[in-house]
Amino acid sequence: MNNTHEVSPAKALAMLKKGALLVDVRQPKEVAKKSFDVPDVINIPVGELNKRFQEIPVDRKIIIACHVGSRGSMATRFLISQGYSKAVNMQQGIVRWEKEGLPVKSGAKQKSGSWLMQIFKKIGH
Repeated sequence: MNNTHEVSPAKALAMLKKGALLVDVRQPKEVAKKSFDVPDVINIPVGELNKRFQEIPVDRKIIIACHVGSRGSMATRFLISQGYSKAVNMQQGIVRWEKEGLPVKSGAKQKSGSWLMQIFKKIGH
């Protein structure tokens, strides 16, 4: 049996520029906080992958990513077992991606309740 194929974040970005698809297997809450700032990305949480993997094109190069790489590795093995021979896991997930200075979107700008704090500041103490 073949071990999970892995690529560095830099290699993953190069693959994305050539038409690969990034599949983020983190939970929606994680993605809302910080996500990959690339055009071709879909989010399928690893727990839903066995029901939703058909949404991923089998004939396309697929890069699986998570937070630090462990869920991505499991997801990649699963996809390869389902015939996705072009699936690879991105080493150390979004943590290494961001550490290497690659593009991320941060949800920090959208703090819940921040509008309420602005109203209180206007009213004063």
